[in-house]
Amino acid sequence: MPDGYWEVSMTRWKTFTGVAALSLGLAVAGAVPASAHGSDTWGHGSSIRALHRSWHPGHHHPGKVPVLRGTTTVAEHLAGPLTFDVGPRGSLVVGQAFAAQLTSIPRGGAPVSWYQGDEGTDVAAVSVHGGTTTFATRVGDEMSVSSSLLLQRSPRGTIRQVADLLAYERAANPDQVNTYGFTDLPAGCAATLPPEFAPYPGAVDSHAYGSVTVHGVTYVADAGANAILSVDRRGTVRTVAVLPPVEVTVTAEAAALFGLPDCVVGETYAFEPVPTDVEVGRHGALYVTTLPGGPEDGSLGANGALHKIDPRTGKIRTLATGFAGATGVALDPKGNAYVAELVGNQVSVVTAHHKVRVLGAFTQPAGIEWAHGTLYVSTNVFGDGSIVAAKVR
Repeated sequence: MPDGYWEVSMTRWKTFTGVAALSLGLAVAGAVPASAHGSDTWGHGSSIRALHRSWHPGHHHPGKVPVLRGTTTVAEHLAGPLTFDVGPRGSLVVGQAFAAQLTSIPRGGAPVSWYQGDEGTDVAAVSVHGGTTTFATRVGDEMSVSSSLLLQRSPRGTIRQVADLLAYERAANPDQVNTYGFTDLPAGCAATLPPEFAPYPGAVDSHAYGSVTVHGVTYVADAGANAILSVDRRGTVRTVAVLPPVEVTVTAEAAALFGLPDCVVGETYAFEPVPTDVEVGRHGALYVTTLPGGPEDGSLGANGALHKIDPRTGKIRTLATGFAGATGVALDPKGNAYVAELVGNQVSVVTAHHKVRVLGAFTQPAGIEWAHGTLYVSTNVFGDGSIVAAKVR
């Protein structure tokens, strides 16, 4: 994969743990079912390289509700199809992250390039509404960003800039209200920590990863800003909600693994909360997936989550936790939410009554959409990528 993709606001913890995990050759633990949750829960994002290092063919526990009827491949030979959407008449619009390309794939037809970025440009946050395609581009590396734009392509093929998300981030930096790292250690213990584990506020970063448009407003899951943004027709950006830090209790095993002093065992580390997708559900509520800004190799458990957000008030309710690399969410008409678990190699379903079950095993699932009575999932996103149509009863 290209160097520097999915710079979901790399932090000191991410850099440290990524190197440590790689050097020790850690593998992902068996995938475990996520759990319904009633309160907010570790947070700054892993890079796609870190997730790639973490991924391995996990073990699956399908649970007691086998609702998957089968899958059919509808697109293949894609370079990093991390985000996509389903357009009119079953066409696909795909952000090929590793090719810096936005691609249209007509049903039964040949792929057509709709946008080609320079090498190193990330194309993500793809969504389709009324024939208009929204997507985002980002230029930068894991530690810095030089451009983060929200764009739209009209049905006639004209591409326009909707908003400069990096400019908004520099001006507002919504998650500066959060503090990450070890935030409440005794002074003697804090003095023994490597500097990369000291407390720090939310940094300036922007990486739009998911989007959805309704009633002229586009909601953006900004994985760099750790926030959900809204953008109106005029390009005015505002903060809808800042995700809360993901707090994890450090075990003796984790402390030893990362070379931390014994005094941190039992203490809390606050990871950055990285939003990866957003969808609009009943009554305008936003459904948002997040993954923690720390290792996704199983050493600290599965800490991805599904949240429900009121876009008017910014109130956040956590519906379910325990997802391994939650990178996408899709909603069906019955109120069920489907969560793609990139590291867990599975898709889970959170029912309208907030019961969580594993839908089925998928290899490296990332993007996920519901359209025309069918669930679409991008798979094998680190290799020869594809999109499958899954029949779900």
